[in-house]
Amino acid sequence: MPVFEIAGLILLAGLGWFWLDSLKARDAAIQAARQACGAEDMQLLDDTVSIASLKPARDDDGHLMLARVYTFEFSDTGDNRRRGSVALLGNDVSLINIGPRLVH
Repeated sequence: MPVFEIAGLILLAGLGWFWLDSLKARDAAIQAARQACGAEDMQLLDDTVSIASLKPARDDDGHLMLARVYTFEFSDTGDNRRRGSVALLGNDVSLINIGPRLVH
């Protein structure tokens, strides 16, 4: 097999891994957003998240991983849209931000 074909196969395998890893991370972010909204008696709007940031980062053991930040929208009154975020390191949730809760 020529070197070009081997490099192409390695590139395709890498892209496939990245796509599958991104799907797992997105599912983890959706689940975390649902749980955070449910715990605070808020409604997750559109039942989805969107990627806001993707960069390499190191975990506590020094291993290189992908750090992702997903944003989502939720409602605390049913008449508004507020923005929250979920930060992941690898596929583990490291931070959920739903901002300060307004008390009426």
